Amino acid sequence: MRRRSLLVLAAVLMTVPVPVVEANPGRDMVLWYDEPAPDTNQGWETRSLPIGNGAMGATVFGGVQAERLQFNEKTLWTGGPGVSDYNYGNWSEPRPGALEAIRQRVINEGQVKPEDVLASLGLKSDTPRHRRFGAYQSFGDLRLAFPHTQFTDYRRELDISRGTAKVSYVADSVRYTREYFATAKDDVLVARISADRPGKITMNTRIQVPANRTSTVAASKGRITVTGALASNGLRYETQAQVNNQGGSRTDNADGSVSVAGANEVTLVLAAGTDYANDYPKYRGDDPHKRVTLAVNSAQRKSFGILQFRHVADYQELFGRVSLNLGGRMPDVPTDDVLAAYGTDAAADRALEQLFFAYGRYLLIASSRPGSLPANLQGVWNVLEAPPWQADYHLNINIQMNYFPADTTNLAETAEPFAEYVDSLREPGRVTARDMYGVKQGWVAHHASNIYGWTGAWDHPAYFFPESGAWLSDQLYDHYRFTLDSKYLATKAYPVMKETAQFWLEFLQTDPKDGKLVALPSRSPEIGPHTAGASMSQQILWLLFTDVLEAAKIVGDKDFAARATEVLGKLDPGLRVGKWGQLQEWKADIDDPNETHRHVSHMFALHPGKQVSPRTTPELAEAAKVSLNARTDAGTGWSKAWKINFWARLLDGDRAHKLLADQLKTSTLPNLWDTHPPFQIDGNFGATAGATEMLLQSHLGAIDVLPAVPRSWPDGRVDGLRARGDVTVGVTWQSGAPTQIRLLTGKGDAVKVRSSMFRNAVRVFSQGQLVPHTTDGDVLSFATRNKGEYLIVPVS
Repeated sequence: MRRRSLLVLAAVLMTVPVPVVEANPGRDMVLWYDEPAPDTNQGWETRSLPIGNGAMGATVFGGVQAERLQFNEKTLWTGGPGVSDYNYGNWSEPRPGALEAIRQRVINEGQVKPEDVLASLGLKSDTPRHRRFGAYQSFGDLRLAFPHTQFTDYRRELDISRGTAKVSYVADSVRYTREYFATAKDDVLVARISADRPGKITMNTRIQVPANRTSTVAASKGRITVTGALASNGLRYETQAQVNNQGGSRTDNADGSVSVAGANEVTLVLAAGTDYANDYPKYRGDDPHKRVTLAVNSAQRKSFGILQFRHVADYQELFGRVSLNLGGRMPDVPTDDVLAAYGTDAAADRALEQLFFAYGRYLLIASSRPGSLPANLQGVWNVLEAPPWQADYHLNINIQMNYFPADTTNLAETAEPFAEYVDSLREPGRVTARDMYGVKQGWVAHHASNIYGWTGAWDHPAYFFPESGAWLSDQLYDHYRFTLDSKYLATKAYPVMKETAQFWLEFLQTDPKDGKLVALPSRSPEIGPHTAGASMSQQILWLLFTDVLEAAKIVGDKDFAARATEVLGKLDPGLRVGKWGQLQEWKADIDDPNETHRHVSHMFALHPGKQVSPRTTPELAEAAKVSLNARTDAGTGWSKAWKINFWARLLDGDRAHKLLADQLKTSTLPNLWDTHPPFQIDGNFGATAGATEMLLQSHLGAIDVLPAVPRSWPDGRVDGLRARGDVTVGVTWQSGAPTQIRLLTGKGDAVKVRSSMFRNAVRVFSQGQLVPHTTDGDVLSFATRNKGEYLIVPVS
């Protein structure tokens, strides 16, 4: 109703022409293909279509004679406390003086090789790390067999506007249709197999699980049940699938499969779970049998239509909050062909960019819902027993990037699992802080973690990054800045932030060269030597203590606000311009202008930080450009995605768009998953966030409208984006300039809006009345009320 009233008001008041941007929602939000995905691991990665409800996910292959739904549930992990020598990444025995010795070497020598730091501070592993750390697992495959060998008119699709997948084809003059979705509302995967003539459904259903576990399979009354435990750690698991047929006959088979013959329609409902619980130190809870049985029983009592209605309504409440129209027109060809032709047709290119933006939001909804674990390196989808990087939680950029679009694209609920997960790291992180570093207060986490509280170090020289916990804490506070939820701040974000800061109060050291507080040792992630006060470390810590100071004042913690103020007065900010004009990566001017590493971590102050901006620090912004140009636009999928955000923050929309185009051309698979390579989902999330930064920014206190819109997007409309300060924003633009700006305020307050539109006279309306405002150059200011609606238009 709020959006409708704004549109009515606009129609009455507006005489400014609005660009006509044609769209076909039925086509523009659908990925479709004219062939099945190959039933191989490569086919899974490049062509299968993902569905998910946060806790569970599945991928649709769409085979005609043999369908495969590979499925996952987020808590199925090897490793952890079930392994006898699991130690949460902590040292197996004390190392007196180890930290002090490394610090002294850094002070004396200036820099120390990562291998030397690893030898002193890293995990000395006499047992393979990965057996203890573990890895995210495939739960299994739901296999469907049909008697169809010849077929025509095949189509496999994923409709991201509804969160549903479909396979259809014609065999023996009969149209067969399979529909799939994963519903958060009922916590199950659902499938329906139908035909346009009665009595034509004959099929067999079975569940197949990997060999790295025990398994018992049984079928009774159409219910397939598979139970067992992982060999690695004894984690118990269970999955059940109910096969219900309308018409025909159903048979439970001795091998645990279920056969149906001559049915009009078949509905499948599948649930899965383990006895994992996010409860340090054992991480074990109740046997999953009761929970899984209840989910399947409850869901299978509902008709397919009811399940689908509940799912679509729940899903669209999230997905439908944002719409982006760049004037694209999707051609009526398969999505992989559209991707392959990207760059040859402007209308199709804009349509693909719209779809790719929306796909990131779809994947976040599908892989992160309240009550589940956060999205990992592959969201919720994994087909392997030994996935790349364990499909874990990399804490030195990747999990953070997963949630870059959560607030900006109006999906705040999806960030709840992230906040809960970070909070859960505190208890094991306190042990790591005490045992590794002798720090008596606070918690720490390093570069990667699992679902079992791994907060200690690794046994690889590239991966030593105790600043991870501080970055995670910064992101929790930024979520507050969007919502202004005081309860969340007081009970969730601030306690984590304060305890993180307490660790750094003890861990920070005074650099004898200039008396500044620095992280020691510190390193730019995955590149270069260990030094004192590497730029990214200092930038993260500057933001941490800046945020802690602000948050402490809000919650009334005056004493800690004073501590944060004191630290900020002494803290090295990590910002220097080097001898070749670059933003330095280290405190010493040792940057190599020929280095093209994918990590550009010293740009943290530009994004997601706020220390560097063309609007506030033009000299540093120019230095950032020098560094980014030296690193080049090359990189893996997630690296390109982060660079989109960097260039958007530098207000260079054309360069940001080039990075987006590069990602689509070279780092996107036919099913539109991002590839590192291999598949890694943070690139999808980072690209969606980057496109949003091109359209809206708010990190500097003003709502910056179209700050980096590229020339490739001359006309368009976006609705539903979120700005810090609890404001929802819509914009219509023509020739790169806004013709309408629409604001919905949550907790009313004075707002500042930045746009070149304000160089000329504008009017601000609310409820049909003019609203007083002031302008200062590109910035317009006015007072708002709680849940107010505002329309800003030029004076014609």
